[in-house]
Amino acid sequence: MMDSSLTKENQVLPNLSHQKPTRVRFMVCFLLFLATAINYLDRTNMAVAAPAIKGELGFDAATLGLLFSGFSWSYALMQLPGGWFLDRFGSRVTYTVSCGLWSLFTLLMGFGRSVAVLFGLRLAVGFSEAPAFPTNSRVAASWFPKQERATVTSIYTAGEYVGLAFLTPVLFWLSATFGWSSIFWITGIIGILFSGIWYMYYRDPQNSTSVNEAELEYIRQGDGLADKTVTGAKINWKDLGELFKHRQLWGIYIGQFATNSTLIFFLTWFPTYLVAEKHMPMLKAGIYASIPYAAAFLGVLVGGYWSDTMLKKGYSLSIARKLPIITGGLGCCTIVLANYSNDFNTIIAIMSVAFFAQGMAALGWVIVGDVAPSKLVGLAGGVFNFFANLSGIITPIVIGFIVQSTGSFTGALIFMSCVALAGACSYIFLVGKISRIELEPVKE
Repeated sequence: MMDSSLTKENQVLPNLSHQKPTRVRFMVCFLLFLATAINYLDRTNMAVAAPAIKGELGFDAATLGLLFSGFSWSYALMQLPGGWFLDRFGSRVTYTVSCGLWSLFTLLMGFGRSVAVLFGLRLAVGFSEAPAFPTNSRVAASWFPKQERATVTSIYTAGEYVGLAFLTPVLFWLSATFGWSSIFWITGIIGILFSGIWYMYYRDPQNSTSVNEAELEYIRQGDGLADKTVTGAKINWKDLGELFKHRQLWGIYIGQFATNSTLIFFLTWFPTYLVAEKHMPMLKAGIYASIPYAAAFLGVLVGGYWSDTMLKKGYSLSIARKLPIITGGLGCCTIVLANYSNDFNTIIAIMSVAFFAQGMAALGWVIVGDVAPSKLVGLAGGVFNFFANLSGIITPIVIGFIVQSTGSFTGALIFMSCVALAGACSYIFLVGKISRIELEPVKE
């Protein structure tokens, strides 16, 4: 892939053909991948620990649902302030502070022994993680041209699932061997170390001493924001209002809410579903749970590659971005089929298809980079993530009450399928042409 992109670079840079473009953006992509993998380990370790916490501390399903949702309450509410902080202080400082704090609070969760303490720390983790994905979107829009942006977004988004796919069995083993607290201590320490690495190595394109002019020009010609990212911008209420005036933004807000609901189920209730509903032993559940996570990892790579391949073949930006998302959203609806089987292998196969589809639909963030006004990329990402994480509040609580009142996950999977269908319909009927929104010049 890198060789073909360099060929493309040389084709669009006739005036700089004597200068070989650097590859700094690929290292930036790797940093985003690591940051996202750590981010998701620290937000999902609660799901792995939940069966042990439930047994040791005696929490019921409704209480677990409340604890699962705690992260998203503060995470959603802090999206707008987090987006403002990002536009004010830039990607380097924002990720350093955010990762350092969420990792510290994750570590402290290992000492919690009551609903109040654990819920409060989950709120703190959500509060601290709020700027992370807006930062990812801003960095991708700054460092990558549009013909690479979906692939890059899929690569760093795959970080969500890599840790889950390959480390979930390890986390279950840690819980069974050293107790559930060890999960939080280890994942917290890893994140604290990474926050220092990010601060040492990351720079915006215009501040990087490693990138050359040929690579910067390639980014610019592909609608990248190479030297347009602004730090210290003052965001006003008119800017915020602008992000609610456009149909295409409303469409992706609603679509991401639905897509994220399927993800939230897998990040919160899925291990408990396997242990409590399907009566899998914990260590076996850890191994089985990793299979749908691996499927989602493949799905997100397929979605990003499919989107950028269509774009390079001449399809419109709208078709290239929306078709993988719509296909994935419809595929998520298959989760309801798990209600009709008690065979472990069949259930995992159904869940793997649904989670593969969710991964393929996880391109919403690249659309934010495609359509957001250049000076409001951070704030637009905050609004987008606010809507996405309303599902993190609603979905765990709704599932918790369904399970508590019916004693079964049957209704929960029906609910998940209906939400996924609504998200696909939002992209089909509400999202219009995908192009960058240009703001009218401010009149003095």
